[in-house]
Amino acid sequence: MLHYAVVFFIIAIIAAVLGFGGIAAGAASIAKILFFIFIVLAVLSLLSGVFRR
Repeated sequence: MLHYAVVFFIIAIIAAVLGFGGIAAGAASIAKILFFIFIVLAVLSLLSGVFRR
């Protein structure tokens, strides 16, 4: 999940440099959503590991 967030972030940076503002904004928002999903899943995984003991 984090890999895809980084890929979309890089696409957003390249699109912004080349002047494609709409594509850059879309890719950046997808990267942000994927990053927050990754954070939520990572926290849930850590909490389930703590409560499993």
